[in-house]
Amino acid sequence: MSLCEQQLNLLWLQSGGCGGCSMSLLSAESPDVFSSLQCVNINLLWHPSLSEQSGCELLELIQRIIAGEIRLDILCLEGSVIQGPDGSGLFHRLSGTNSPMCDYIKALSLLAEHVVAVGSCAAFGGITAGGGNPSEACGLQYDGSQSGGLLGKDFHSKSGLPVINIAGCPTHPNWIIETLSQIALSDMDMAGLDELNRPRSYTDHLVHHACPRNEYYEYKASAQKASDLGCMMENLGCLGTIAQADCNTRLWSGEGSCLRGGYACINCTAPDFEEPGHSFAQTPKIAGIPIGLPTDMPKAWFVALASLSKAATPVRLRRNAVADHIVIKPLNKIKDK
Repeated sequence: MSLCEQQLNLLWLQSGGCGGCSMSLLSAESPDVFSSLQCVNINLLWHPSLSEQSGCELLELIQRIIAGEIRLDILCLEGSVIQGPDGSGLFHRLSGTNSPMCDYIKALSLLAEHVVAVGSCAAFGGITAGGGNPSEACGLQYDGSQSGGLLGKDFHSKSGLPVINIAGCPTHPNWIIETLSQIALSDMDMAGLDELNRPRSYTDHLVHHACPRNEYYEYKASAQKASDLGCMMENLGCLGTIAQADCNTRLWSGEGSCLRGGYACINCTAPDFEEPGHSFAQTPKIAGIPIGLPTDMPKAWFVALASLSKAATPVRLRRNAVADHIVIKPLNKIKDK
């Protein structure tokens, strides 16, 4: 039997984006996405990749929602809102109509009990808003780090909550399922959202937590090039010490994360991550000190601790940090009895 008494209707739309969050969602396992939604009694009205209906059938569904014939409990938007050119929204029209997609998004948001931005594009504008942003892409309630976006900073859905920003590029499938489950179980409120209205279930953590390179970090045994095993914060642009997400404790497909794949964390759950002002694989420094210092650590402390740590770095870590494989294995101190 479902944990929820009332079935909730969910409509999932895509706007300006790559569809990567949907691809990630399909990787949900134990249970899969369909079983997860069924468990909390969520009825998927429509999804661009998962539903058989298309074209006029979708338009009819949307019109019935707008007319009040079908209740809309959860509206999920994936991808940024396209407002160009000159605020008209005509760069992105809903297929089969001559009307801007952003007009439909706004109308449905006003009717929905909960509005959910899936991914950093829908939340903040993301990759689509990078560069000169000729499409005038923005998030549902944020334009980069500034509140506003399509719906305005004062928007609240019928539930009384602002847009719930499941930020990430892409989002972890469990972040989505967990957030939707919280909504279905009436367990989502302002206390469960952080200062950017992201679910605290994953943003109360740092990517740094459980990073497989933490031993190198502790001794400031740093990688010099991409294939090295050492910590990537000092030289290779890793922002795991300030990125709010649980990527290394809640792994993709049970075993993967960016850092476990050898890639530096680029803090993709944060607004404006797409334009750091430097190469993603480069660590900017001021007076030799990385600007991406660990959260809550004063610079003076970092300098002092880094000096002590480097002075105490074991030879094993110093050698392995700049190699692409284990050169020196840990010393076995267990003696034969």
